[in-house]
Amino acid sequence: MTVWIDTHCHLDAAEFAGDVEAVRARAAARQVGLCVLPAVAVAHFGALRALAQRLGDAYALGIHPLYVAQAGEADLAALDAELAQHRADPRLVAVGEIGLDYFVPELAQGEARERQDFFYREQLKLARKHGLPVLLHVRRSADQLLKGLREVGVSGGIAHAFNGSLQQARAFLALGFKLGFGGALTYQRALQLRRLAAELPLDALVLETDAPDMPPHWLYTPAEQRAAGRPQGRNEPGELPRIAAELAQLRGMAVEELAQATTANALAALPRLRGLAGSGA
Repeated sequence: MTVWIDTHCHLDAAEFAGDVEAVRARAAARQVGLCVLPAVAVAHFGALRALAQRLGDAYALGIHPLYVAQAGEADLAALDAELAQHRADPRLVAVGEIGLDYFVPELAQGEARERQDFFYREQLKLARKHGLPVLLHVRRSADQLLKGLREVGVSGGIAHAFNGSLQQARAFLALGFKLGFGGALTYQRALQLRRLAAELPLDALVLETDAPDMPPHWLYTPAEQRAAGRPQGRNEPGELPRIAAELAQLRGMAVEELAQATTANALAALPRLRGLAGSGA
């Protein structure tokens, strides 16, 4: 049977507040066996953990780079304490979502950039301390992320929504990381990303939706249509098999083979998932 793992989806987002159980049930009906729910801020940790437990999924704890402006050193101490307190929780599989975002111009320079880098490195240190892999946010920041990984050293993880160069991809792989691919690869215009998805070694790839963000092309509504009142389609983990089918077509391989490989890759990147997958979550 084809079983998928969505290695990155935000089921605690406000977009799912009214029907998250139905969303997860749809994904399960499409053979999405596990979802990994990354945190974005300390204030969300408790609710995220409870949601993962309720849904039978996994979670990660961290401070997202777009949230560090509202965070302080007390938040890093809280993250450290949470990782220690819940170290025996089999559903806690990583530190994340952490990283650097240089796509937003005001965050890519000056004090904001320095603050991002500080929180990134401090969270890498916590991941190393607690022996956990990391879920990395990568937007126009791959080289700086790689520098931090080399200097701090962590036990691997996933470069989420990877969209860098082949050289950068190989650098992450050399450090024991897998690369996350999702809805962005379904756009015909994403030439470099589609080429990477087709040509990288099969053992480099994991699948993700980043739901409700990063919708595949069949859910995307152009700005002019949104202005005319047509809503944006909501991305869900249940879209993962269709995204995977596009990836399988790009690679010229069977969907079942891709499912087996990407599931094995996810378990290698996030070893604690093995216990959940083996128990049926």
